[in-house]
Amino acid sequence: MQSKPFPKSERPVVAIIGGGVSGAGVAYHLARANYGEPPVILVFEPRAELGRGLAYDTADPAHRINVPAAKMSLQPDDQGEFEAWIEARDAVAGDPQARQPDGSLFPRRRLFGDYVASLLKPLVKDGRVRHCRAAVTGVERRAGRWIIRDDKGGVTEADIVAIATSHPPPAAPGRLASRLAAHPRFVADTTKPGALEVIRPHDRVLVIGNGLTAADVIASLAERGHDGPVSAISRRGLRSRGHAPVPQPLFGDFVVDAAHSAGSLLARIRAAIKAAKAEGISWHGVIDQVRAQGHDLWQALPDTERRRLVRHLRPYWDVHRFRIAPQVEAVLDAAIAAGRLDILAGSVADARIEGQLILCALQPRHQRLPLERCYDAVIVTTGPAHGGILDTQPWLAALATSGHLSLDPTGLGLACTERSEAIGPSGTGDPSLLISGPLARGTFGELMGLPQVTEHAFFVASEIAVKLRATSKNIHPL
Repeated sequence: MQSKPFPKSERPVVAIIGGGVSGAGVAYHLARANYGEPPVILVFEPRAELGRGLAYDTADPAHRINVPAAKMSLQPDDQGEFEAWIEARDAVAGDPQARQPDGSLFPRRRLFGDYVASLLKPLVKDGRVRHCRAAVTGVERRAGRWIIRDDKGGVTEADIVAIATSHPPPAAPGRLASRLAAHPRFVADTTKPGALEVIRPHDRVLVIGNGLTAADVIASLAERGHDGPVSAISRRGLRSRGHAPVPQPLFGDFVVDAAHSAGSLLARIRAAIKAAKAEGISWHGVIDQVRAQGHDLWQALPDTERRRLVRHLRPYWDVHRFRIAPQVEAVLDAAIAAGRLDILAGSVADARIEGQLILCALQPRHQRLPLERCYDAVIVTTGPAHGGILDTQPWLAALATSGHLSLDPTGLGLACTERSEAIGPSGTGDPSLLISGPLARGTFGELMGLPQVTEHAFFVASEIAVKLRATSKNIHPL
């Protein structure tokens, strides 16, 4: 069934592409902003509900939020809303593992999607937000407006567009994708529904990557009854860290006389961790302070130092910043203790299919000779390939070709201004095209986890509201 073009409106139209937490957050806060005449807010999202996105649409019981529920919320000024929502509904009654001994909650990830969806449903019901259940296929600028085409045959005109698309899929390293594509147990994208169903209980598994996605995969395999050996290989062999046994106070101040190089910032963080330890505070408090001050720290670094930080220090930051849920950590600890999980530092130099087996040449870090290993399955968990975002959807590539989008110089996503306005090859921001969520982190720094994502969604909604108010007063037309 083809979707009909939305009727022309004298009110300004804001189109949000992507209805995960980033896009739903923009729609939610924009709908609740104060206006004389509210805009038409349209969210393009193929899923049945707004607010889930890729991360919170999972039905896998092993997938859990990786920060306490008390720190997750769609409201930047009310971090406890999600936890209060859970308690009011007794929403973890059927999940005894959700509550930790200290009382903190780490529920299944889908529950946070339920919470965000519950906030958007009333707005969709009363018409303040319109949910277009379609995927965008084309976006172009014509006669001062944006023309958006979708896969249901719909054509929509909008005055402002906010790009809040999902993370791009991971990219298999080197030649693996082509060499192993024909193997039934080569899993290149774990985000696809049922991706792990091909793994048999006793399979010898190689997991490429060792971050949050790898931890989720290993926990999911254990949930399914997999008891075969697993090797997780990453360039530095760094395993995602867990949470402190008890909450730690923020420690240090990195904004005063902020570092202007990656090296000096690293030195200051190490010094702060040492000082914190002397006061009985774990490294968690220091890293949390760096995260809290991350935007200002990022702004103090020139592009060359940002690229250096991403290239050399990002893996260390990721494993300390993005911590695994206690339930997932317990699964990994048990697998290591039982000798079923091996953490390797190195890379996959080569691989080939031989019958039903996958023969891999692993190149250990700091060793000259490779290791020959045999596996029944290989799973890629290297994380989103943000540097290749323009290649993931044709309409994004077309926007770049037409001069509206460009890659951020750090390789973390799309270039945008401090107002989150998209920057094309000309180097100037477009006030009618905004970037929301992790794809804007090349400009804003830390934008991969909550609450930063929800804070940024609120910020983008506020920027759009300012533009709309100015336009209605003929101060600065779009």
